[in-house]
Amino acid sequence: MFSIENWLNEPCRRAFLRRGTLGIGAAALGALLRAEEQTVVRVPEWTGVLKSPHHPPRIKRVIHLCMAGGASHLETLDHKPKLAEMDGQSMPESYTKGKQIAQLQGKELKCLAPQHPFNKHGKSGLEISAILPHISSVADDLCVINSMQTDQINHDPAHTVMNTGTSIPGRPSMGSWLLYGLGSQSKNLPGYVVLTSVGGGQSQPIASRQWHSGFLPSRFQGVEFRSKGDPVLYVNSPQGVDIDGQREVIDAVQELNRIGNETFDDPEIATRISQYELAFRMQTSVPELMDVSNEPQHIHDLYGTQGGDGTFAANCLLARRLAERGVRFIQLYHRGWDHHGGIKKGAEVTAKLVDQGTAALIKDLKQRGMLDETLVIWGGEFGRTPMAQGNGRDHHIMGFSTFLCGGGVRGGTKYGATDELGYAAIEDHVHVNDLHATMLHQFGIDHERLTYRFQGRDFRLTDVAGTVIQKIVS
Repeated sequence: MFSIENWLNEPCRRAFLRRGTLGIGAAALGALLRAEEQTVVRVPEWTGVLKSPHHPPRIKRVIHLCMAGGASHLETLDHKPKLAEMDGQSMPESYTKGKQIAQLQGKELKCLAPQHPFNKHGKSGLEISAILPHISSVADDLCVINSMQTDQINHDPAHTVMNTGTSIPGRPSMGSWLLYGLGSQSKNLPGYVVLTSVGGGQSQPIASRQWHSGFLPSRFQGVEFRSKGDPVLYVNSPQGVDIDGQREVIDAVQELNRIGNETFDDPEIATRISQYELAFRMQTSVPELMDVSNEPQHIHDLYGTQGGDGTFAANCLLARRLAERGVRFIQLYHRGWDHHGGIKKGAEVTAKLVDQGTAALIKDLKQRGMLDETLVIWGGEFGRTPMAQGNGRDHHIMGFSTFLCGGGVRGGTKYGATDELGYAAIEDHVHVNDLHATMLHQFGIDHERLTYRFQGRDFRLTDVAGTVIQKIVS
């Protein structure tokens, strides 16, 4: 006779299998603890799904300097004399009619002149704002793109586009794609590291999903290091636990994970195995990474920091040290470029916080012979409007600026252009997908061939778009 009570108490197939594996795990653990000598579990190293590049690579790593909040191209890299002439005049309706804008409807839009002068620099004569004197000193190493465009006009979705190539949540970030494709060159540190700093404007939050692995196995996601104090929580062993004792515990756990992985062939178990081992190695590698006391004083002077103070400059110094240690993708966010009001002073203050560190990183990489194999990307998730409803600028997606440096990119050049008011790209348009395609190209990757099948479809970083910007690469 059927009864609910009997049915609830009857073990189902899944429950039986689950409980059975617990018994296997307990037996395995007992065997390990009885063993006189522990055998170290060999952790398979991920060397990338691409066994060889699609064409000869030019770079080994990327350092992405993300000016979070949206740095104004009109106060940094895109000189617009005509906008200065029209300061205070009504913004011509022909520019804005029917367009997506991030400003109050029904309120007059007035042209706002560039708030700081521009000057020509280097042999190339690149025009750069006066608020970036240090970056100006490396003008001949920069490729300035003044025709960037994106899809999303608000911060979080725009960051999602910049990181994943689409505004659809749940896709892998560009750093995760690189680790999936090429693996990491570092055995003792994560292959994808994120650092953040704040100051100078509204500090818009940055969600950790911006460096997530999406539908790729989680071993490929970025790892955020804290800029002050211990970069990783619990990186040091607790009191009373020595390194040998910790090694024994990890070996036991790893053996259980190995048994589970042989049974279920679950990529997340493989991730757990590799990450346990990496975490153990990081207990020695991370403190050494963060100890910048052995850097000569002229390097501290170059960056303008003694390190460990949580500033963007200190993070730039760490970025160089991470690059030396084989980290594949390094991302530095400075959360301070959102200037809806008071942009003249705000842009100047924020620029001062990032200018010296940026230039120091470029010079430091160059003097060490590392710049040619490193692609530095500097820019925000979007730009700012040439028109204003006060003394600030609002979010803008039709045209903005970024610069690339090193990594086989032609230095001392300018690519693309916006119209005379800096509103929209009118020449050599560059979408974020094109930027990603070019980055992958420099790694020797055809962006259309690095794919991952998920839910019956082959996905890629550039989705169904993206073109390599051949004119800026050598």
